[in-house]
Amino acid sequence: MRASFLTPPPGLAPLTDFRLEQVSGAEGLFTLISTEQPEVRLFLLDAATYVPDYSPHLSDTQREALGPDVPSAQLFVVANPGAGGTTVNLAAPIVLDPATGHCAQLILEGGDYPLRAALAQAA
Repeated sequence: MRASFLTPPPGLAPLTDFRLEQVSGAEGLFTLISTEQPEVRLFLLDAATYVPDYSPHLSDTQREALGPDVPSAQLFVVANPGAGGTTVNLAAPIVLDPATGHCAQLILEGGDYPLRAALAQAA
């Protein structure tokens, strides 16, 4: 699936065009791969599968930027595998409209969600 960011994700400028591919045999695990620089990739988790109680509040400005179909959009969190376990970034989810492929990584206001939550604790 095509994923075109409205603005480059933090730390990945100037890249905006990506492919979202489900990892075979791993429900809700995806790889987001840059179409311009395929060596640039992120692991994403479907929030509904891995952190079902996660329901971040989007500001009016963020909702306006994403367009009228935000309620039907899919919510992902960035996963960071490491030697001590996998963490997820709950402070900056990625929101994708599957109908258009438009997406954005949103920096949530306030400090309600951590940048690095242990996956077992986040679920």
